[in-house]
Parts: sequence; structure tokens; C-alpha cells
Amino acid sequence: MWWLVAAVGLGIPLVVTAMPEFGMLAVGAVAGAVTAGLGGGTVMQFIVFAAVSVALIAVVRPIANRHRSQRPQLASGIDALKGRSATVLERVDAAGGRVKLGGEVWSARALDADQVYEPGQKVDVVEIEGATAVVM
Repeated sequence: MWWLVAAVGLGIPLVVTAMPEFGMLAVGAVAGAVTAGLGGGTVMQFIVFAAVSVALIAVVRPIANRHRSQRPQLASGIDALKGRSATVLERVDAAGGRVKLGGEVWSARALDADQVYEPGQKVDVVEIEGATAVVM
């Protein structure tokens, strides 16, 4: 019974502080309660509590930290246009031209000064410079 009280007691700071370590200790307390329910002695209950808690902290915490540091990169604005495909509307060369990009007409220029793209061709957006898409 005391193990379940300890599990609830450790669950409260988990909710209040959002520190997952308290949750891992609470799971260890539940494991201690299960050991007590199966007839394990006091020493065995503490050993199970410590083993489960340490194992969870040692295994789950590094995984959680790795996921926390790998936040998805959401591109927005002109950053979202880099790497997208566009359709040439008016001839595009180093001097300029027009492309349809993301449903809008953009001024464009070729990344390579010697390259020329004709209407209807598909190009990739390399960079956005002001209101001009640099394509290749």
C-alpha cells in the first residue's frame, strides 16, 4: 500500500513540474508495489524499486533528450520556397524571366549565367533574393 502512495506522491511533481524523472520513479514505486503483492520481502521491494527506477532513467532519459533536441524544422515564408519546383512562364536567363512558383508568378533569374530555360520547363528554386527566384 505504501508503494502506491509513493507512486501517487511522485506522480504529483511529475504533473506540476513536467520533469519525467518523477514519472520514472513513480513507475519504480509501482514495481515495488507489485513485488510486495507477489510476496517479496522489504529488501526485495527496495531492490526492485531501485532497479526499475535506475533502468528507466538510464534508458528513457537519453532517448527523450535526443528527441527534445531534434525539433522538426518548419520552413515558412520564402524559406519554404527554397528547393521547390517551378514552371517557366517566360524565358529565364541570367538577366531575368518569369516562373510560376507556389501558384504565384515570380520574377526569376538563372543561377548559372550561361543557362537558359524556355517556357514550360520545370526548374528548381535555389534561392530567393528579394522578389526574385534564383533557379536551376
